[in-house]
Amino acid sequence: MPFRALGLDPRILQAIQQAGYTEPTPIQTAAIPQVLAGHDLIGIAQTGTGKTAAFTLPILTQLAKEPLGRRRIRVLIIAPTRELVVQIDENVRAYSRHLTLRVATVFGGVGEHAQINALRDGTDIVIATPGRLLDLISRRYGDFSALQFLVLDEADRMLDMGFLPDIRKIVGSLPRQRQTLLFAATFAKEIEALTHQFQRSPKVVQIGRRSNPAETVTQLVYEVPQQLKMNLLLHLLRDPGLNMVLLFARTKHGADKVARKLEQEGIRTATLHSNRSQNQRLRALKDFKSGSARVLVATDIAARGIDVDGISHVVNYDFPKHPEDYVHRIGRTGRAKAVGDALSFATPEDQSVLRSLERFIGRGLVRKRAEGFDYHAPTPIRSAEDARQTQMPRRPMTQSRSPQRNGFNHSRPSHKTAKPSGGFWRRR
Repeated sequence: MPFRALGLDPRILQAIQQAGYTEPTPIQTAAIPQVLAGHDLIGIAQTGTGKTAAFTLPILTQLAKEPLGRRRIRVLIIAPTRELVVQIDENVRAYSRHLTLRVATVFGGVGEHAQINALRDGTDIVIATPGRLLDLISRRYGDFSALQFLVLDEADRMLDMGFLPDIRKIVGSLPRQRQTLLFAATFAKEIEALTHQFQRSPKVVQIGRRSNPAETVTQLVYEVPQQLKMNLLLHLLRDPGLNMVLLFARTKHGADKVARKLEQEGIRTATLHSNRSQNQRLRALKDFKSGSARVLVATDIAARGIDVDGISHVVNYDFPKHPEDYVHRIGRTGRAKAVGDALSFATPEDQSVLRSLERFIGRGLVRKRAEGFDYHAPTPIRSAEDARQTQMPRRPMTQSRSPQRNGFNHSRPSHKTAKPSGGFWRRR
């Protein structure tokens, strides 16, 4: 079915064509007519299937029908992260390029002055994160009395991240007569029950199973000891086919550590997590999209705004604790019917969550052993920084504990008890 058969405004069809889209995805084909018909909607589809256009295109068509008058907020789109807000903003501006609409973004991590001015001056569409939006609403910035559309994008993640109280307060300040759309990649039943607080008899559009990862993604698991994960990563990155790699770490500290190691080995790397400033996060995405950074190391929350074409591989350096996170992670590759690879490192400690994931997705994952990799290496690859630290003079030790183990000196002073971490003694 072509886009022109969906009842979209001709100016939007022109913008779609200029953006290079030829036919709608299944979620777009199913959702657009429901939105145009005025229904509240729950849209469930895998990451990378075009959910943003599924709600943006029909909303813009409805706005295009109305005569241009005084600027009032008619559309509010709420998303969990600033990266996703920026991505949605880019899409909205591309699709509305032939319309005379104003779009404003509202999110934390940057100054609020420009955002307050945008709300005061009047705008048609506001795209926001819950925290900053609630702060401005509580200070009476923004007139939402004319609101027609409320969109909760990545609704499952927003509720998982603890935004439900903020969203309740925001929704409570909005007009009751509105059209409310919720879109998500996964939607647990207990979360779905909460949507009845925000919607009226919503239609449900579901593409694929709730727990299905993208079918175009090849999923492999590398079982490896914790202390050899960096060795394995560097070994795999010798393959030039891993040319655009999105790597997931569990924590911000872990992401920084992996990025430093890769940079020390001469692999251009960018980092994306919540401790980075907005400018740093935008620079990281820009470098990754342009190819100047081969690897983007990210945490789950920050990665929700990543919508980058051409990601060749997703690497789960730290295995995700929750199956839903796995589905979201690997959905960053294999987008819109493209092919991709998801490589997951599983330590012995990860076996229980690995089995839980396989039950969740209803299939076993293929175990893979890297050719030419020494799984019995006595020590991990040391960086230049580690080598320099080893050569630095140390204070005299009053007591020796296991003087040599795997090539490391594990001596410690008698007044300090060392604790094991990952198979090696932690350095002071």
